[in-house]
Amino acid sequence: MSIVRVTPPRLRTMGQEAHRSATWLELFYDLAFVVAVAALSARLLEGVGGIGPFFGYFALLWWLWASHTYYADRYDTDDLVYRVLAAVQMVAVVIIASSLSGETESTVAFAVGYATSRWALVLMYWRAYRHVTETRELVRGYLVGFSLAAVVWSLSSIVSEDTRLALWAVALCVDLATPWVMRRQQAQVPLDVSHLPERFGLFTILVLGESIAAVVAGVAHHEWSAPHVVTAAVGIGIATALWWMYFDNASGTVVRRASHVRRTWRPTAWIYTHLPLAAGLGALGVGLELSVSGAGVGPMPGSERWLLVGSAAVVLGAMALIQFASISVPGGPVNRAITINRLAGIPFLVVIGLFSSLEAQWVALGVLGVCVAEVVADLTATEEVGPVQAPGEFEASAGSER
Repeated sequence: MSIVRVTPPRLRTMGQEAHRSATWLELFYDLAFVVAVAALSARLLEGVGGIGPFFGYFALLWWLWASHTYYADRYDTDDLVYRVLAAVQMVAVVIIASSLSGETESTVAFAVGYATSRWALVLMYWRAYRHVTETRELVRGYLVGFSLAAVVWSLSSIVSEDTRLALWAVALCVDLATPWVMRRQQAQVPLDVSHLPERFGLFTILVLGESIAAVVAGVAHHEWSAPHVVTAAVGIGIATALWWMYFDNASGTVVRRASHVRRTWRPTAWIYTHLPLAAGLGALGVGLELSVSGAGVGPMPGSERWLLVGSAAVVLGAMALIQFASISVPGGPVNRAITINRLAGIPFLVVIGLFSSLEAQWVALGVLGVCVAEVVADLTATEEVGPVQAPGEFEASAGSER
């Protein structure tokens, strides 16, 4: 076994590597978020807080993951120090996951875990500031903004509950504003156009996996019966169709920008729309578990019915915006047609939600019907418009996280 050495960070997104894939450390790092998303889903399943807090907590978790991903995309050298700091962040995420569970729920623990993760990220950027001289202007801004947010997160652990939640909102605003303020400097230090889309795809797979686990859990809590088994199969079909829709069309070429284009909203929209996509998929998993559990026992309760169809609608809406953001890149006509397909499916989901007398298995079957129709429409659109052009025609340039 080779010894992991201390290697200074270096900029990895300026064309030195033709293609980058996720490292084993990044895949291991994602496991902590599997636990956190599962804990958050269990919280929603138990009816704790409702859908609003679910999306709020999910946004905080997603930003934690995305912030680390942006750093790794530019500066990851997988050395000893980076591994230790990544491990610290994983411990912090596990603390966050524990703080979200019903028996050990604690906003103080959540704040401590979140602050710990942010301070670890600050230390990563401090190393980049020391060793990567060509990006010091960008990293200096990050250090100021992220350090300020980390201070607010730290303070939130020692104040009253109401004040704590207010400080969380302030800290998140500071975190999100930092990349926006530094957008000019970001344009000079592009993100990796092969590595970043893969990382977002992996997180999407991570959340889709929760849907599979939810279906299994829904069946496990009941005796084997036709309604439960059929609804479980329908749930797997829904997850498969959503996987099909996303990964057959998620080339990530939107983060490529022609050299004459100085500013565009498309890379930013493509990146950040993955937040409602992932959150919608997480809520959908809970809706699927409830539908499997409630199959064959009378009309599906309104809150559960709208959770299932509403989360599916959020997913389709997010996919529509992701495709719309990709219209100007190779394959634009296909993306335009698929955008229309996604938006067209949302009213049908709303109609399904309006039928209050439907049992859970029929609601799930209706959602599956919409998803299958989306897949068929995508295949038809691709055949009519023609194959997608090779992304090599576009120049790797300033896709950023602003």
